[in-house]
Amino acid sequence: MENINVLITSPMNSYLEKQLDKRFNLLRLWTFPQKDEFFKEYSGSIRAVAGNLHVPNDREFIDSLPALEIVASYGVGVNHVDLEYCKERGIKVTNTPDVLTNDVADLAIGLILTTLRRICESDRFVKGGLWKAGDFKLTTKFSGKKVGIIGLGRIGTAIAKRAEAFNCPISYYSRSKKPESNYKYFPSVVELASDCDILVVACPLTEETRHIINREVIDALGPTGYLINIGRGPHIDEPELVSALVEGRIAGAGLDVFENEPHVPEELFKLDNVVLLPHVGSGTVETRNEMADLVVGNLEAYFNKKPLLTPVV
Repeated sequence: MENINVLITSPMNSYLEKQLDKRFNLLRLWTFPQKDEFFKEYSGSIRAVAGNLHVPNDREFIDSLPALEIVASYGVGVNHVDLEYCKERGIKVTNTPDVLTNDVADLAIGLILTTLRRICESDRFVKGGLWKAGDFKLTTKFSGKKVGIIGLGRIGTAIAKRAEAFNCPISYYSRSKKPESNYKYFPSVVELASDCDILVVACPLTEETRHIINREVIDALGPTGYLINIGRGPHIDEPELVSALVEGRIAGAGLDVFENEPHVPEELFKLDNVVLLPHVGSGTVETRNEMADLVVGNLEAYFNKKPLLTPVV
């Protein structure tokens, strides 16, 4: 397969690049300063793309690669890929589910604890020498809080199981009620937000879930409620969240993702009741390497005419 041209759209993982280099003729898009010249030379021979959300695989991008046969996404989300157009063109699409579930769920719990217990602020308190002047202020407990989860898929379910260990009552919202679940179901996000102390966003990003967290939901969560987002930034109407946090209309937020990454609203930088992470939900060496193995495995399966490991399209 060394003669098959595979395009990787942005730096993602050195292990992934090494594994692709061993098996294919790997083209690194970011190493070509003149993109027009690159596409003029290689577009007709690129049969596969390995990418992530940093470079949209939209209609224009797909049309620039007339020989494209498969898009292997390095991540579980595929909102950066025009799936309908891929179907129309007969282009296969794969992702990397399951292997990142535990890391993302772990991080969600970490965000909850860090936000409610003000761990980052406590750290600065000690390092700034303030402890000598008196004890740190009291914070909010996690155990026993009512946790509402938007999206009870693999990751949402893993978060729920972890929160149960903290004796938290669990409720959820999804497109339909899960008959196999014993958790309390709410038919709307507003109703879910009204009934929980901590609202966790864990659903895929689609047109239906874009800005699923709006002013109405934020107000329903209320001044004692916390918002945790380990889904995608556009799930939240970001200006509405910023104003709610600044005005104290919700108690706090733990955010791993943002609407215009890597740009983050600067108003959040001054707030002690907000924990901000640089989209690292799956960011462990072990998981990122497993994700890379799935990308490579899907490409190998496709070009060896075997069933795809994790097909989306």
